[in-house]
Amino acid sequence: MTDKKQVVTRFAPSPTGYLHIGGGRTALFSWLYARRNNGKFLLRIEDTDRERSTDAAIEAIFEGLRWLGLEWDGEVTYQFARQARHREVAEELLRQGKAYYCYTSPQELEEMREKAKAEGRPIRYDGRWRDRDPSEAPEGVKPVIRFKSPNEGETIVRDHVMGDVRFANEQLDDLIIVRSDGTPTYNLSVVVDDHDMGVTHIIRGDDHLTNAGRQSQIYAAMGWDVPEFAHVPLIHGPDGAKLSKRHGALGVDAYRDMGYLPEAMRNYLARLGWSHGDDEIFSTEQAIGWFDLDHIGRSPSRFDFAKLENLNGHYIREKDDTALADETIELMQRLGHWADGGNFGTEFRAKLIAAMSGIKERAKTLLDIGKGAEFLRAKRPLALDANAAKLLDADARALLARLTPTLEAVAGWAAGDIEAAVRNFAEAENLKLGKVAQPLRAAATGSSVSPPIFDVLATLGREESLGRIRDQAA
Repeated sequence: MTDKKQVVTRFAPSPTGYLHIGGGRTALFSWLYARRNNGKFLLRIEDTDRERSTDAAIEAIFEGLRWLGLEWDGEVTYQFARQARHREVAEELLRQGKAYYCYTSPQELEEMREKAKAEGRPIRYDGRWRDRDPSEAPEGVKPVIRFKSPNEGETIVRDHVMGDVRFANEQLDDLIIVRSDGTPTYNLSVVVDDHDMGVTHIIRGDDHLTNAGRQSQIYAAMGWDVPEFAHVPLIHGPDGAKLSKRHGALGVDAYRDMGYLPEAMRNYLARLGWSHGDDEIFSTEQAIGWFDLDHIGRSPSRFDFAKLENLNGHYIREKDDTALADETIELMQRLGHWADGGNFGTEFRAKLIAAMSGIKERAKTLLDIGKGAEFLRAKRPLALDANAAKLLDADARALLARLTPTLEAVAGWAAGDIEAAVRNFAEAENLKLGKVAQPLRAAATGSSVSPPIFDVLATLGREESLGRIRDQAA
């Protein structure tokens, strides 16, 4: 009895731009499946399009995967560097009579297309060089190498998501595997790389389903084991249309810059097309323990920003305050929102951590936390937003003037002590607490919205708090 093969998955992006959110989900599924089965998750950069592949795009893919927490195993494979190996396999197929040189000219190919259009047939190469001797080749034409696809029967792709997908072989024409300039084509390169890397399971978008039929034929021709396939339906927008930028078809880095947490993104993307009962919120460890290919849905999933925001808010509330403070400071500085020379040293960090429990309650993103923490950075005299200015009318300013001596007398300056003093003042003035707390909030923060006001005052400290209140008192 032979040992079961170790599971090996791969993520194989083309470095022609950012790491798309759909690519991030594909990588996550592949990573989860490998981790669930104590296997390997490999990364291959398909950089054969030399004009569009850039170092910056490759680095963006690395950064996106690392931010998502999807560390790959071993060294990165670069497809372009393996072209000699791809051509070697093409030569082997030629030797076995499973591929052939094709000398069809561009003009002849155009005539084929026009004839097929006129007759209402699918456009396919007609196989005219399939069994001809290369000695008949016209002079000056550089041939391509075509794979000799079976003419009869069918090719079956056994897929964990789509079930058995059947392709009539007569519908698949002879695929070009090496171009006339000697460069191997996608379908050949992918097969050779996946075979050489020992990939056992290919998880990718269902737009590759037809490729799976063609690739299966190349595997069979070389006598290689065909990997198991799982073709995942693509992500659509909330309206059911193909995902576009207006829906959220952005790079993974854009979600990082919008203040989403990687753990929330992993949870959301895992749930986008895969399910484990009715579970909506689960840890990465749970996802690894639960993930399988057979519970990936056959229908396109719909991207929903509202759900993502709510989920992110949950993870923010659950996250350690110190870690949240550090991530918020890093994001706000990197984006330039806090690049005005403000003090982001130990004192500011400590204040942000102290205020975090109140700030994060309403926050959906790290940007919300940054906005909620602006009162810690504000310089006297504070600029008031419209609502704060409206709150601080003449009566409110007079009220603050009467309140100031009471606050000056507070010992210790803890939130509980401040609250007790303000409550006593409100009772003495025959006012509800809110009538005092709202102008107090406006004076201390410049806004009508903030974390609990007594926590705000305690975090700001006695001198800063009293200074801000005096600035607004009549």
